[in-house]
Amino acid sequence: MPAEAITVRDLRRLWKPHKERLNGSAAEHPTTIRFHRACSWLQRAEQANKDDLDLALLSQWIAFNALYGQWDHEVREPLADNLCWKHFLERMLDLDKGSHIVDALVENKPLVMSIFDDEFLSRYFWQEPCDKRASQSKKTKYDARTWFIQGDWLLILDRLFERVYFLRCQLVHGASTFNGALNRTAIRHCSQAMDHLMRAFLQVWINFGSDEDWGIMCYPPLRAKVGVR
Repeated sequence: MPAEAITVRDLRRLWKPHKERLNGSAAEHPTTIRFHRACSWLQRAEQANKDDLDLALLSQWIAFNALYGQWDHEVREPLADNLCWKHFLERMLDLDKGSHIVDALVENKPLVMSIFDDEFLSRYFWQEPCDKRASQSKKTKYDARTWFIQGDWLLILDRLFERVYFLRCQLVHGASTFNGALNRTAIRHCSQAMDHLMRAFLQVWINFGSDEDWGIMCYPPLRAKVGVR
């Protein structure tokens, strides 16, 4: 089923046999919890309208984070985001024998290129905003043409998510106005890309990742003991 055609309801239905099998071996199996959390936030993004693009993008990233997040048992806190999602993307591509991710990138190549063409999504540009840096920051778009031809999908994903993450950080850290006019195009493009890729990731998770060890989950659900407040 094409990534853009599959709904969260469809994904949950396809996941159900794996969920029942995994929970039969371990109550509240971490793999099923990661999937459940991701779907809950992706469903919230589905419900967003055109005036909720900021919330849609944040919900999509939270859904992504539910899949890639890792716990550092030594310092007892989550590992750094960029380390986790970069490793996750590599694993996803390695597992994806059905080409869900590659198909999503190829089918949405113009969208991907538009994100690479947006200097305001470039960390390099913001280090010293000027016309020269704006022009130089677009080099990624020209490089990406070669990456597509060569099939360097990991590099494409890595550079794409770096830009989406940059925008996500602007929203989370108060560096953007809610529903602000200046970044509507960037928000829309990044949200569309996240939507396609998250559905592809979840299909890979269903078809090839149910028995993978996805690492220590951050903040597992804990039930309060009777009589303890």
